[in-house]
Amino acid sequence: MEEAPISPALKVAAGLMFLFLLAPLLVVVPISFSGDNFMTFPPSSLSFKWYAAIFSDASMTRAFTMSLLLALVVTAISLVVGLACAYALVRLRPPGADALASLFAAPLLLPAIVLGLAMLLVLAPMGLLGTFQGLVAAHLVITLPYAVRVLSTALSNLPPAVEEAASTLGASPLIVFRRITLPMMRSGLVSASALCFLVSFDEVVLSLFMTGPRLQTLPVAMYNHVDQQADPLAAAISVLLVVMTLVVVVIVDRSIGLTKTFVK
Repeated sequence: MEEAPISPALKVAAGLMFLFLLAPLLVVVPISFSGDNFMTFPPSSLSFKWYAAIFSDASMTRAFTMSLLLALVVTAISLVVGLACAYALVRLRPPGADALASLFAAPLLLPAIVLGLAMLLVLAPMGLLGTFQGLVAAHLVITLPYAVRVLSTALSNLPPAVEEAASTLGASPLIVFRRITLPMMRSGLVSASALCFLVSFDEVVLSLFMTGPRLQTLPVAMYNHVDQQADPLAAAISVLLVVMTLVVVVIVDRSIGLTKTFVK
């Protein structure tokens, strides 16, 4: 079946939307190369000193390491838990499966500040504020819905007949899942990993509620830096984060393909 051609009006609208979303880069990128001590646009001189300042700033490097470790841990847990939930919802179909799927997606419907306040009230009595475990628990609340949704979609698109054929040939359920189901879900696993990693790494509102003076993620450290100083350091970090996001997208495109990963 041939795909319907995309109308020129839709292409123009999509192009205008991309320009609108990328327009801030036209200001942020020149400021990141500014030689001035304050944010000014256009910059009076060009320099790489703010990129060098990132690596000489111990607080920023610690915050980056914390964000990277946090995102990796949250992504791993989200994949394990999300895969189990998706398999139960799609293959086992328990009573109220649709209601459970909606419940898993509920955190995405709440404003971030409301969700952050709720996590504060729940985790504070447990003594998890300002701890790595508390950050992991808070970030899982917003990454698990993505993992469950993406993996459920990937699993629902797999023909059950292939798994049933392997079972009739004597394969145990665990072998069927490991050798048949998981390889066929590769695109879903890659897309869920990319989404969970980027969402966790960039999360700032929940992290503001959960972090403390001794534990900060990179977005929180940037927020505090901009609140106290008006130099282009934050712009330089922002450009590096954009580059990191592009690297993740390129890795996904090279390994699976963006069409197979995000378009069904």
